[in-house]
Amino acid sequence: MSNQSNNSQKDTLKTPPSKGAGVTGKAFDWNLLKRVMHYVKPYNTTFVISAFLTVFLAANALVQPILIQKTLDEYIMLNDYNGLLFMVELMIAQLIIQTAAQYYQTYLTNALGQSVIRDLRIDIFNHVTSLRLKYFDRTPIGMLITRTVSDLETIADIFSEGLISIIGDLLLVVAVVGLMLYQDWKLALITMIPMPLLFASTYIFKEAIKSSFQEVRTQVAHLNTFLAEHISGMSIIQNFAREDQEMRKFKAVNLKYRDANIRSNWYYSIFFPVVEILFAICMGLLVWYGCKRMLSDEQLAHLTASNKGITPGVITGFILLLNMLFRPIRQLADKFNTLQMGMVGADRIFKVLDTDEVAPNPGTLRPKRLIGEIEFSNVWFAYNDENWVLKDINIHVKPGETLALVGATGAGKSSTINILNRFYEIGKGEVRVDGHNIIEYDVNYLRAQIATVIQDVFLFTDTIANNISLNNQTITREQIIAAAKDVGAHEFIERLPGGYDYNVMERGSTLSAGQAQLISFIRALVYDPAILVLDEATSSVDTETELLIQNAINKLMQGRTAIVIAHRLSTIQNADKIIVLDHGEIKEMGTHQELLRIENGYYRKLYDLQFNSTGIAR
Repeated sequence: MSNQSNNSQKDTLKTPPSKGAGVTGKAFDWNLLKRVMHYVKPYNTTFVISAFLTVFLAANALVQPILIQKTLDEYIMLNDYNGLLFMVELMIAQLIIQTAAQYYQTYLTNALGQSVIRDLRIDIFNHVTSLRLKYFDRTPIGMLITRTVSDLETIADIFSEGLISIIGDLLLVVAVVGLMLYQDWKLALITMIPMPLLFASTYIFKEAIKSSFQEVRTQVAHLNTFLAEHISGMSIIQNFAREDQEMRKFKAVNLKYRDANIRSNWYYSIFFPVVEILFAICMGLLVWYGCKRMLSDEQLAHLTASNKGITPGVITGFILLLNMLFRPIRQLADKFNTLQMGMVGADRIFKVLDTDEVAPNPGTLRPKRLIGEIEFSNVWFAYNDENWVLKDINIHVKPGETLALVGATGAGKSSTINILNRFYEIGKGEVRVDGHNIIEYDVNYLRAQIATVIQDVFLFTDTIANNISLNNQTITREQIIAAAKDVGAHEFIERLPGGYDYNVMERGSTLSAGQAQLISFIRALVYDPAILVLDEATSSVDTETELLIQNAINKLMQGRTAIVIAHRLSTIQNADKIIVLDHGEIKEMGTHQELLRIENGYYRKLYDLQFNSTGIAR
């Protein structure tokens, strides 16, 4: 088990292109849709039933205007009360069937969408946890939150409001137009004269709203990033009285998000009135031409002879069909953009999933237990592949030895631990543990054998016991208590409300810095590691707490290889070997006494500086 702080170097999000990326540049990306549909396979039955109900609803919707037309022409006009009663019963039955089918279709499509994004969310979380820390150094956390929450929700809309719904609307449009042409092709063509204008308006709206939605999604990501960073750094904002300045920055970010939404709403405010005007024109043409034909003497004579032509039932049916025609067309542009934004969200999600910044060689070696021999051989390392942080490092730590690393901030001490845990890959050289290159080991096994206590303690919103065990079911409460007693933390934990079941809240905000440090130390010890790493582990605790930890360290280092990074030289005087790093290079190596004997040496200067400032006796 190991925990490691993120040596963050914020940069803009750069990810390799997704397989099938480029939704924003195409009318539609079928390759990307295929990737989304791959997640539908476990739910094929639900998808097929949803598709069948969609087709059924489109066909069944035509039954109502046909029944109403038949009722008017064949029963009401002829005063057939029994026939009218029968038709009313049929319409009630049709309405019940339509309602039930609509309920199940809506429920199943939403359930399908939620099932797909549940599986996708699991995949993306598993993938993100496998990425190297280098990825997080240049990817804002708020951006990842947007990908795994907001963008995933847009994928659910592909099924609930997008793909299946669009298919149903298109089928309904085709069926309505077909029925209108069958009933009276002349009346249908006259009625649909404004349709080209409607299709043109719909296309223009679709293109405009697509770019608007993309801007909204971009501003959502910026807003989430800003909030994630500033809420996490709230103590810094308040300590330096930056509330007003940061509020002005937030207002600017929030204003861009508001403006993006207003632009999208503006397009709606234009499109829907245009559709209503065109609908009114179609209705006017229908009433004008239909009534003109129905009331003409020739038409009346034709009706008497053959009982065919324009009737009140036909006009009423056309009115209903026209409503049914405009409703899906009015919504098609919006639904297509919902589908488009779902595809944009899928593209962003798959870009994260396609990120290959995982350990290039996870390895398979898993011995029963590591002995603890560590060797760095001509190791060169850089975070950005340009500026070397470690330069030609050669270190050999025998099993059971304690190695101390000292040096100024930025000397490369923590970087040494990062590459030992394989959080980052070295540029040149080789790192071996027990004689094997670390790339030969299973990464999870290697990290489980290296317990790391870092300076920046991270505690989850959970109980103390779960923060120690990290919900590992193989670690018992007795083991947790035993480790707490070894550290000397048992008494203060027992004094807390609920003891080991006390909830420490987010990042351990209800504990002092020293108490949180003790919890993280217990967390490391309870896993019984072969290699113990202490990265500035006592730098943020008071003297009394440091003494508790130091006593526990002395016990636990027996029989274990230990690497200690510390600014306080008093804590490493008993180390078997001390290495002084400066700008990524080893300047001195030896025991405490050997290094003190070097005149004008780096270690001697550091020691004298602390002696003069703190009064530590040699």
